Amino acid sequence: MERNEALEIVKEQLTKTRYEHTVRVIETSLQLADYYEVDKEKTELAAIFHDYAKYRDKEEMKKWIIKEKLPHDLLEYHPELWHGPVGAVLVKHEVGIKDEEILSAIRWHTTGKRNMSLLEKVIYIADYIEPGRAFPGVDEVRKMVYENLDNACWMAAKNTIGFLLGRNQSVYPDTFHLYNEKFTGRSLNGE
Repeated sequence: MERNEALEIVKEQLTKTRYEHTVRVIETSLQLADYYEVDKEKTELAAIFHDYAKYRDKEEMKKWIIKEKLPHDLLEYHPELWHGPVGAVLVKHEVGIKDEEILSAIRWHTTGKRNMSLLEKVIYIADYIEPGRAFPGVDEVRKMVYENLDNACWMAAKNTIGFLLGRNQSVYPDTFHLYNEKFTGRSLNGE
């Protein structure tokens, strides 16, 4: 799928502000893909569609979670987390993208998980550090991302966990798994 065609499809699903965020995620992810030698075509498509389901109705997303047998524990957590897994399903069904690497990067871009692929890490961290983001800790992650991608992902998970705990909100288990992976004695990519 060509970039312009993909952008037109996703533009219809997003607000103007969210579309601008998506464009920044695309550019950030392509810079990281170049640096870490990740497939640029897959990176671009995953970045374009990462927020495809962001503004879908919660009841619709709930139905997709049940219909597609996505982990039902998602329903126990804030609906903000649903757009990644549901987005991957919708991109497959509505847009026709069937590449599992792209779909997986879309699925995990919000929560992260243990043993992420390079593409998954690039989309996860690009969404976190794109230039429009401004919150405590993001500049340190931006610096780390070109030193050590695994550490940057860990820092992002740590910051996310701290943010949610500070607001007495639940944390999705896969974010904890990403965070804890640093302490298992393996690198974050399972080596």
